[in-house]
Amino acid sequence: MRIDSFLNATNLVKRRSIAQDMCASQVVEINGVPAKSGREVKVGDVITLRFLEYTKYFQILSIPSTRTTPKSQMYEFVREIDSPNV
Repeated sequence: MRIDSFLNATNLVKRRSIAQDMCASQVVEINGVPAKSGREVKVGDVITLRFLEYTKYFQILSIPSTRTTPKSQMYEFVREIDSPNV
């Protein structure tokens, strides 16, 4: 699954277009490398989201099979971690 679709499907961002803009602005990283919106993600990857005042790290636990998931199921797919072990 593409990183922009993954961010949208797991409710880390509200819309896929926002995820694409974040990738274009190089605020999204996968395993410490800036990610383009078409980059494929796999289980075990660490996603870094750099916001203006803070940075969040998420480890991918599984890939959703549908385009959208309820917010209550978000943590079946990602786990927030303190810092990357990349």
